[in-house]
Amino acid sequence: MAITYTWEVKALKTKTEGDNENAVVQTYWKKIGTDEHGHTGEFEGATPFTSAGVAPGQFIPYEELTEEIVLGWIQSVVTGEYERHVNSKIQKKIDEQHIAQPGLPWDPTKGLPASPTAVQNVTALPGSSDYDPPPGS
Repeated sequence: MAITYTWEVKALKTKTEGDNENAVVQTYWKKIGTDEHGHTGEFEGATPFTSAGVAPGQFIPYEELTEEIVLGWIQSVVTGEYERHVNSKIQKKIDEQHIAQPGLPWDPTKGLPASPTAVQNVTALPGSSDYDPPPGS
């Protein structure tokens, strides 16, 4: 199955680091996978950053950031084994949507949510506290 992935930045945390005001120090993100049947799985992560090693003139002020820029930072960290881990978690969530819970072959009403009618027709067993003997018994 082919999975198509999309990314979203959910939130950012900032602080002043040296001369860099409102430097992004924490990102919160989500990666979403969608298979060819429209089933989706998600993984949410948090990735820390620092502006301490950013060369002078390379720092991007907070108000000039775009989601594309921040996703570039995140995607440069979510690689290799970590990316395989993220993708496997997404795949697992998608796979769980392909699991059916049909009724039992000998009793199709078992294993499925009861309909309101079926619940109304249930009678308590003799000896139970809810047992109400039928009239005339």
